Amino acid sequence: MSDIPRRLIVPKNITDALRTVNFPGSTEDVVALEMAQEIRVAGKKVTLSLVFQRSDDPNIEAVIAACEEAILTHVGEDVEIRGNISTKFIHQMERPLLPGVKNLIAIASGKGGVGKSTVSVNLAIALAKTGAKVGLIDADIFGPSLPKMFGAEDTRPAGVRVDGKERIQPISKYGVGFLSIGFFVATEDAIIWRGPMASNALKQLIKDGNWGTLDYLLFDLPPGTSDIHLTLVQTVPVTGAIIVTTPQDVALADVIRGVNMFKSKGVDVPVLGLVENMSWFTPAELPENKYYIFGKDGGVKMAEQLEIPLLGQVPLVQSIREGGDSGHPAAFDENSPIGKAFAQMAQNVIREIDIRNENMDPTKRVKVTRK
Repeated sequence: MSDIPRRLIVPKNITDALRTVNFPGSTEDVVALEMAQEIRVAGKKVTLSLVFQRSDDPNIEAVIAACEEAILTHVGEDVEIRGNISTKFIHQMERPLLPGVKNLIAIASGKGGVGKSTVSVNLAIALAKTGAKVGLIDADIFGPSLPKMFGAEDTRPAGVRVDGKERIQPISKYGVGFLSIGFFVATEDAIIWRGPMASNALKQLIKDGNWGTLDYLLFDLPPGTSDIHLTLVQTVPVTGAIIVTTPQDVALADVIRGVNMFKSKGVDVPVLGLVENMSWFTPAELPENKYYIFGKDGGVKMAEQLEIPLLGQVPLVQSIREGGDSGHPAAFDENSPIGKAFAQMAQNVIREIDIRNENMDPTKRVKVTRK
């Protein structure tokens, strides 16, 4: 047994404890199976519901007892949990698509041309450099750029068989596993698809990818708000969103729409913060100089206005463009100014995700309703 807890109990403490409880006969825990729901904490009193497939399940009492013991062991022996676990029943439990992925992060922008894919790739690499397991999905179906930015244009993902099912093995480079529709179409071909076809392509990258266990899975979304955004939040429970902008007014005007989309009723995806890209220009021969080509601190002021964190400011330097074109992302060199900027951004993102998970319930998938 652990000592009496000396810190505030939050839902994440309970969820982490329940991850140690596997359902009898299964290799998955009660959190991955989405059995543990409606977790509530009031001081030392903890209540939650366990969802079983049927009311005559012979494992009900054993699972409840195991959950109580796990919470008392991993959270604190004075937690008031005994007798506070209720049961619910459904005919068939819906298994999560990505049970091994802890955090799903959408990276979006209100308009194109702000460097969203550049931020996605370099942030993913910076997160991987912290020791985290990171994946990245190119959700910009009509303008896939990840293969080129990772220098993997001539690579094709292999098929693997996992638990009797055919999966697509993500390409791994710079510590990041990634998939893109760009791997499956010729580079010079235009992708002329209607919305449902593009949405199905994204679903396939999510469902058929052999993602395994990840700390973070990032989604590089297309600019604006579209079917792809809706498909994402309907397919998986997105932990949080990051909005990318430049300091100029025309880009900032679209930020509000992007933020409001994620925060809208029915979507309810927390916005983790704002990234200001192309914040200033610094020529290589004058590394201490800053020229505010697109305006100064527009993203800083917008973050303050929207009351969301500013996750980082990325300067406009030649190396970041060259890195994207050559397939050697600038963040991989952690000692360069760009590398340091993305390393700091990664720490800020990790902090905001931890704060979000400790203080908010897990995001739920958006349910599709038909009249």
